[in-house]
Formats: sequence, C-alpha cells, structure tokens
Amino acid sequence: MLTTVIAVIGTLLGAVAAGVIQHRTARTTRSEARDDHRRDRELEAVTALASGLAGHRRAMSVRGGLRLSGASPEAVAAARAESHATRSAIEAPRIQVAILVPSLAAAAEEATRAAFALRGAPDQQSLNALREEAVTAADRFVAAAARYFA
Repeated sequence: MLTTVIAVIGTLLGAVAAGVIQHRTARTTRSEARDDHRRDRELEAVTALASGLAGHRRAMSVRGGLRLSGASPEAVAAARAESHATRSAIEAPRIQVAILVPSLAAAAEEATRAAFALRGAPDQQSLNALREEAVTAADRFVAAAARYFA
C-alpha cells in the first residue's frame, strides 16, 4: 500500500513538474517571439527613416539647385511638390524611432534637422555644404543604429 501511495505521489509530482516546465518553455517562446517582433519593428523604423532622409536630401538638393540656377517656375514647383512629399515621408518613421528606440532619438532628430536645413540655401556652395552636413548626420544616425542592433 505504501508503495502505491509513493508511486501516485511521484506520478503527481512528475506531472506537476512537467506542467511547470512546459509553461515556462511556452512563456519563454512567447517572450522571444515578442522580442523578435519588436526588434523587427525597430529595424523597419530605422530603415524607413534612413531611406526617407536620403530621399528628402536628394529632393531638397534638386529643388535648391533648380531655384539657384534660375530654372523655370514649373520645374521649381514640381521640385517643391516632391520635397513636400519626401518631408512628409520622414515624419512617421522619425516618430516610430523616437518611441521604439529612444536611445536613437537624438541622432534621428539631428539627421532630420540637417536634412530640413537644406531649404533656402543662399548659394550653390552653401547648398553643397548643407548637403554634406546632412549626409554626415545621417551617417552618424546609421552608425548609432548599427551599434544598437549589434
């Protein structure tokens, strides 16, 4: 009889131990999946911002070049419309980076401000210098992101 009681207790303890292990394994798997999903979202936001900044720099450089060269009003207006679209494309990823990866927010803001600074350059030399500053700021943002994701 005592052997039977011990066997039943052993079986129950084994079942409880197996249940606890299974629960912890499932919780760990869910936690890892959540972490992977968050990392994917962070990487998507960083990539979208870097891409948006590059597009806006290009659009502002073209717009400034057209304005400074005395291009037709239609060409300048078309470049302005494109730069407005690229500026708008920066906002969502910039906000996502600030929320999802706060440690990159300062570098993202610096790169964004540098890209926006291309507007209204007084001459071609200034436009080129501002463009280089924007490229450098974007490179610093990408380097900070690379350290974060490493």
